[in-house]
This record gives sequence, C-alpha cells and structure tokens, in this order.
Amino acid sequence: MISGSSIPYLIPPFIAFIVSLGMISYLIRGNILKVLDQPNSRSLHTRPVPRTGGLGLISGVLVSWAFLPVRPALLIWVAIVLLVTISFADDVRGLPVWPRLAMYMGLGAWFSAMTLAATHGWVVAVAATLAVTWMLNLYNFMDGSDGLAGGMTLIGFSCYGATAWVSGNEAFAIANFCIAAAAAAFLLFNFHPARIFLGDAGSIPLGFLAAALGMTGWMNGCWPLWFPVLVFSPFIVDASVTLIKRGLRGEKVWQAHREHYYQRLVRSGLGHRNTALIGYILMAASALSALWTVRQHTSVQFGMVTAWIAVYFIMMRLCDRHLRQGADGS
Repeated sequence: MISGSSIPYLIPPFIAFIVSLGMISYLIRGNILKVLDQPNSRSLHTRPVPRTGGLGLISGVLVSWAFLPVRPALLIWVAIVLLVTISFADDVRGLPVWPRLAMYMGLGAWFSAMTLAATHGWVVAVAATLAVTWMLNLYNFMDGSDGLAGGMTLIGFSCYGATAWVSGNEAFAIANFCIAAAAAAFLLFNFHPARIFLGDAGSIPLGFLAAALGMTGWMNGCWPLWFPVLVFSPFIVDASVTLIKRGLRGEKVWQAHREHYYQRLVRSGLGHRNTALIGYILMAASALSALWTVRQHTSVQFGMVTAWIAVYFIMMRLCDRHLRQGADGS
C-alpha cells in the first residue's frame, strides 16, 4: 500500500515517463528533425528509422530531475547537456572519431577530477576517467538492436534505484527511477519493430549516467564498487570481449561492425524480438543477483562475482560454438 508520505516520491518518475512519452511520440509523428538512421551493410535494420528517441528520453530525465528534493550534482547536468549536444551533432553531421572521443574523455576526466581526485587520489580519478569513457562508448556500441539498450536502461537504473532506496538514500533512488521511467516510455516505441532509435544523443549520455551514478552510489555508501559493473555486465562483457577479439585479430576496433554477440544472434535467425527477450532475462538475472548480494557478507559477494564470470565464459563459448556450427551448416 502506498502511504501519503510516499506520493511525492512518485511524482518525478511519473513526470519522466509522461514527458518522454509525449516528446518521443511527437518526434515520431512530426518527424520535424528528419534525422534518419539509414540501413547499411553493418546495420541490422532494413528501412530508415528516426534516431532522435534519445532526445525525448533525456528530456524526460532532466525535466523530472528538476522536481527532485535533492538534485544530482550540477556537473552531471552540465555533462549530460554537453554530451547530448556533441552526440546529436554526430547524429546529424557525422563527426570525426578521434576528436569526438577526446571530448568524451575530457568530460569523463572532468567528472572524475571533480568528484574523486580530492578524496580518493589521482590514480583512482584516472581509472575512473577510463571507466566513464569506456562505459559511454560501449553503451553506444550495444545500441544496435530493437529494445536492447532501452531494456538495459530500464532494468539497470531500476536496480540502482532499488538498492539506493534500501540503503536509505531515497533522493538518489528517485533520480535513478526517473531514468528507468523515461526508458520505459522509450521502450513503448523501440521494442521490435522499432519506430524510433536512441541515436548517439541518447546512448552516449545513458552510458555516462550508468558510470557516473554508479560511482556516485559507491561514494555515497549505497553499494560497493563491483555492484554497477555486475548490474550492467551484459553490456560490459559483450562490448569488451568483442573489442578485445577484434584487436587481437588486428582489426580497426573503432570502425562499425556486426560482431557483437547480440548482433550475431539477431543475424543467426533469432531476430530482434527474441534476442531482446533473452537479453532481458540476462539483465534481470544480473541485476537481481547484484541487488541481493550487495547486502551479504564479503565472501558471498566475491563468490557471486566469480560465479558470474564463469557464467559469461560458458555462455560465450556455447554461443561461439553454436554460431560457428550454424555458419558451417549454411
């Protein structure tokens, strides 16, 4: 039962959902920006689709955050606005890879220096810079199949919010629930067959938020440092292992491709819908196990993380074998 004292906490996520729903619906119906994701040899879709959904999702988040009793740090707001601006310019015009990466790393360094350097030292701040830069890029890499990135956003930030709530930090919890609510609105239009995509203006800021709020929760004592890694591990593992494999083969890791596990599953005949549903099961399992384990003894936490490493290793080996046999059979 919802008590009267809980009702104010429901307002910001509700605003996030409604604003995102209205904005995305308008962007689809009006198509005023006319920024389309054209199919090519490396994409999984076969028709032009608007890639402005991230503008609606992030708008819902920022508007709803204005109604929070305790708002996220100003530098997070500024970083999001800058990331949306840079990434939308890339969606429209196509910016060079290295200057864009340098700008992303600069924002990651700014966040890390302002939040971690004084309390945890520069070594930790440098490591955090690399983590933020990688997270915002891998979120973009994993945004290539209908419903996948939206589902990770809904599940991942819901887990952040639930864990922060249990730890007693209600304001931080609601900030995360706002992101999840906006993602829920986006998924109504993005689940297969997708009517709109996130675009870089959505995926890049969401990757930043996954890293920045994950570190914020750690600094606030809501969870240990391994927690956000396990919550978003379905994306982290797929993107990281794929990049390492391509690097070892001497391929240009910064070039677009279709070699992520989720892309290979879609192309194997599983399709967007089934790949997303399997992804949701994996995302929910990793998030729920992280939520349960975070309040257990350190030895249990170590055991859970180790178990998930083994699970991912087995899953990837089985997936590689299955896809290899399918390719040989064809």
